[in-house]
Amino acid sequence: MKEHTLAESEEKFAVLIWQHEPIGSGDLVKLCEKEMNWKKSTTYTVLRKLCNKGIFRNESAVVSSLITKDEYYANQSVRFVEDTFGGSLPKFLTAFISGRKLSNRQAEELKRLIDEHKEVQE
Repeated sequence: MKEHTLAESEEKFAVLIWQHEPIGSGDLVKLCEKEMNWKKSTTYTVLRKLCNKGIFRNESAVVSSLITKDEYYANQSVRFVEDTFGGSLPKFLTAFISGRKLSNRQAEELKRLIDEHKEVQE
């Protein structure tokens, strides 16, 4: 997946689109004016930027996503683990659960996820 980085205001804008998509560009302008106090020109400038990044499309005055909110945040999570923990998932999990206890349900869910994503050695 292509790596996408958004500024805080861009991310807030993206979340608005994800929550309301598909949305007419005129309705998006009104929503951004209400929620973010943006002018029409600001909305269209940021929308064009995010379309150029391959996150959204604006076709026939209807804005929709090319990647989902979940895909975006999954990519951000991977990047965080890579940047902060050298890509080591065990180091991340150690830091994340440090000082906490996992419930039996959480532990079983983690075991299931690990088993599902294990490399098969032949």
